Amino acid sequence: MERQLPKNVRQIGNVSDTPKIYVEDYVDTFFTQLCEKCEKAGKGPMGAFLVGDIQSGDNEEYVYIYGAIQMHDLKMSGSEYVLDEDAWKHAYEDCKQYFEDGEMLGWFVAHPGVPLIPEASTVKLHKKSFPKKNTVFIMKDPVEKEETYYVHKMNDLMEIGGHYTYYEKNPCMQNYMISSRKKNGVFPTETVEDRAAKDFRDLVRKRGEHQKGRKAGSLMYAASACLVLVLIVMGVSLINSFDRMQSVQNTLNSLAGETDNIEARETSGTVTAVTEEQTGSGQDGQASDSAEDDSTDVLQDAADAKGADRVSQTTSDADTNGQAISSSGENGSDGVYIVEEGDTLAIISKKMYGDLSHVDAICKMNGIENGNLIYVGQKLILP
Repeated sequence: MERQLPKNVRQIGNVSDTPKIYVEDYVDTFFTQLCEKCEKAGKGPMGAFLVGDIQSGDNEEYVYIYGAIQMHDLKMSGSEYVLDEDAWKHAYEDCKQYFEDGEMLGWFVAHPGVPLIPEASTVKLHKKSFPKKNTVFIMKDPVEKEETYYVHKMNDLMEIGGHYTYYEKNPCMQNYMISSRKKNGVFPTETVEDRAAKDFRDLVRKRGEHQKGRKAGSLMYAASACLVLVLIVMGVSLINSFDRMQSVQNTLNSLAGETDNIEARETSGTVTAVTEEQTGSGQDGQASDSAEDDSTDVLQDAADAKGADRVSQTTSDADTNGQAISSSGENGSDGVYIVEEGDTLAIISKKMYGDLSHVDAICKMNGIENGNLIYVGQKLILP
């Protein structure tokens, strides 16, 4: 089955050589775990068989390494590596169990203090064990953290200047790492540094923060525009009310001046007529009351609008919380937890184990250096 080139990749070194080598992120993390165990053990080398496939494209050849199986025992005979029948037997069994369609196309060796140049005996062993063209041999110094890739071509092991680390779903390697986490030396007190995964997670986090910032800015702009509109409406209404009240005040002052000029007359004690000025005053009074009512109605409308917004926001929050609760049903039951909105490593530890003591173990298992740098949708292997 022909593969498509991975989309999420990280280039390491000069990749102009052929073939192009692609190493899946979980495999790279597994190499780091073996190096740490080898460094702490302080004796002899540790190795792993590489699982993957080799494909040819247009004028180019590709090697995909999506699995790694720890060698049962990498022995030494003097300065020569020895792959005995017992090591091959265990490797074939694990490959059949976890990587059914995979092919063992090379090997990895972590050996402290040894030059990263294969000796003649190592080249001979590789050609005997992996005679196919473009098979891979990787040497890594667990102390200096340096590594070198070699490819079998031109009847020799030729050094490759660089390779790619790629990121995609890899359930086969996940299952193998989960089942062998005790055997490969990953304990809660150990630290695993995966620089490639860390850089990729940082990139994803920065993009997420940028998108959240843009959304927050849009919401703030919309809220500000609504507030300005409300203030404009209230201001226009208040100005109209002020003009009406000023008109009423002028009318009252005019009526007061005319009343002073009315002559007093003796009557029979009963009032039988209403002056035109008094009628006008009554109408103006009604106008004043109407102006005050209009101002009150505008303020009441603004308050009702704010109250409606609060009710809508409360309903939205409740719906969101309900969805979050309903979606967490069986997450993590298969040994892999998918990070949800609002999750932290402490929350995940509490959900899965009932306490907070597994935070460090989750970090070590997934190569997370900073526990705050997890993102929604990320898959975490549970210890």
